[in-house]
Amino acid sequence: MAMACRGVRGATTVTANTKEAVVEATREVLEKIIEANGIAAEDVAYALFTTTRDVNAEFPAVAARLMGWDKVALMCGHEMDVPDATKGVIRVMALWNTDRRQDEIVNIYLRGAAHLRQRGVEGQKAASAPSAGKPGRPQAGQ
Repeated sequence: MAMACRGVRGATTVTANTKEAVVEATREVLEKIIEANGIAAEDVAYALFTTTRDVNAEFPAVAARLMGWDKVALMCGHEMDVPDATKGVIRVMALWNTDRRQDEIVNIYLRGAAHLRQRGVEGQKAASAPSAGKPGRPQAGQ
């Protein structure tokens, strides 16, 4: 298969709105994403980090820089302010060059963000999910 630029997503929550908590939580989710997908820093084209508005003590991209993503284009921003949304959330979407198919990509959701992928699909049958029923596929957050 030819190399393609693919997206991988992840999210986690912070224990507090402090610089240390933001960097630690971001590092944890990035490490899990990297491990689950075999990502090398030189293959990452871009990463977008967003936080809920209550998380503003540090830029999540700092964690990526500390992990060696010093040549990667990084951007931070805030999520939409949805009234009933989970608070204290950090999300990441990274684009990387890979020969993996889309259905081979493992998205990672940790801590209080483990349920986020289900919003909007609660009423759909589990069988309609792209990774449902595929043996050997790690499930995010597990």
